[in-house]
Amino acid sequence: MKKTAKLLFVLLAFAIILTGCEADISVPGEVGQDIITADEALKMIEEEEVVIVDTQKSGEFEDHHLEGAVNIARNDITTFGPYPNMLADTSKVESSLGDNGISNQSKVLIYDNNNNMDAARLWWTMLVYGHETNNMKVISGGLNALEDAGADFTSGEYEAEAVEYTAAEKNEDLIATKEEVLAQANNPSDGVVILDVRTTDEVSQGIIPGAIHINYVDNNKDNGEFYPPSYIQRYYPDNDITPDKKVIMYCQTSIRAAQSFIVLHNAGYRDLKLYDGAWIEWSSDSSVPKAMPTGAPAEPSAQDGS
Repeated sequence: MKKTAKLLFVLLAFAIILTGCEADISVPGEVGQDIITADEALKMIEEEEVVIVDTQKSGEFEDHHLEGAVNIARNDITTFGPYPNMLADTSKVESSLGDNGISNQSKVLIYDNNNNMDAARLWWTMLVYGHETNNMKVISGGLNALEDAGADFTSGEYEAEAVEYTAAEKNEDLIATKEEVLAQANNPSDGVVILDVRTTDEVSQGIIPGAIHINYVDNNKDNGEFYPPSYIQRYYPDNDITPDKKVIMYCQTSIRAAQSFIVLHNAGYRDLKLYDGAWIEWSSDSSVPKAMPTGAPAEPSAQDGS
């Protein structure tokens, strides 16, 4: 009996030690409000009035989309001046949302078929223009997850009843400029982190000095769904990206970076910025510093061109 009690005591002490080794991560924001599972999305669709947005290209949407969805593609919320995939102006975003039946009060569920990146980019765009975070969510795993959950799909065009959408003033606190990134590259602050979310091949050909590299696909599980906030809250601090720091993220044109943005936001991080000009702006400026081991400019990723 004494041996059993002693063994239990040792096991309990060992468990306490292990628990103590996991540092509690304090985050400034609400956790888990931005991303939902396909099952949760289907429950919302059944029980609430929501607008479902498919962010595939129009041709792909017409081939296969969730029943009842409207289509807002990447080109509907971006502009190609001065660089590809830059944030569109207020009027274009208002039209794209309003023409698809989205009002300022609408609850919006967003999905894609592209590693969660296009859904995240629309979510970020709406965040910049003032849509309430509790009224918009990205469906983890997108189209494939919805198929696995037994959702009903259809094909063809769609009709939406247009409404008025009035965007708020652009939230510049969510957007990093080249000048801000340059200041950090030249005079690094301990309270700021630059995050490069491109592929290893891209980064090996060029990176902003001082940037930490975490490929955006590392935010996804093998099935294409996002990792939960608990995982993100361990993984990013292990790579020196903690919630107390300002995180400026970019990729080739900052479509993929929006995916990393929402993952961190969903995990409670709040001091987040997207460098919208991204590597394509940075690499085209001969006056800014670059870490380029091979001496060659980085090429866009073949997987998404973002």
